[in-house]
Amino acid sequence: MSAPVLLEARGLSKRFGAHVALEALDLTVSAGEVVCLLGANGAGKTTTLNLFLGFTEPSAGTALVDGRAVVEDPAAARAKLGYVAEVVSLYPSLSGAENLAFFAELAGRRVDTAERDAILSRLRFPLAQIGLPAGGYSKGMLQKLGLAIALMKDARAILLDEPLSGLDPASANDLVAVLREVAAAGTALLVSTHDIFRAKEMAHRIGIMRHGRLVASVDPSTLSAIELEQLYLTHMAEQAA
Repeated sequence: MSAPVLLEARGLSKRFGAHVALEALDLTVSAGEVVCLLGANGAGKTTTLNLFLGFTEPSAGTALVDGRAVVEDPAAARAKLGYVAEVVSLYPSLSGAENLAFFAELAGRRVDTAERDAILSRLRFPLAQIGLPAGGYSKGMLQKLGLAIALMKDARAILLDEPLSGLDPASANDLVAVLREVAAAGTALLVSTHDIFRAKEMAHRIGIMRHGRLVASVDPSTLSAIELEQLYLTHMAEQAA
């Protein structure tokens, strides 16, 4: 039995005046799957995430979350989604535990400490620091707290915008492993990233975007890192031309 499709774009397009931000995107992400979107700035990656989140309305086509069109009920769609921004914004003077409790309550949930600590342990967050102010956390710790917030609200799919940006190699390796484990537990992950090599380690499928179009979709297990880089650079060269 195939895994359910939790994120789907059908002919999804977005224009801002004469500017085409996204053009006729067809894409699916199933439960347990990690899909990475690669592309230069302005390629349409963040626009895609924003359309799934209902932050902007499509010019054409449809974004669906767990089979429901986002434009029909953006709040219901967001209730099934987690979102981890490039810079995770928490209240710096509050502890990690207080931030988690606050955002859980916004999602209509009360924090069970045992459940919280189990999630944090899965994400390899140092439990000894959960009571410290979030303003002192590293970027890697903030990314994990963002994931914890999504998991505590029972998000079926999580969108991540450049989660590896600014991480040192050890932290990036750790986060890639964590994301694979989160997906293996049945969550769908759609990740925007510039990091070709981490995308290869992380993703079940990689989409290369250029000028708002999905120009290639590849199984990274069929390509070496060098081959994937060459494919990406070929498409970027076409963009420059």
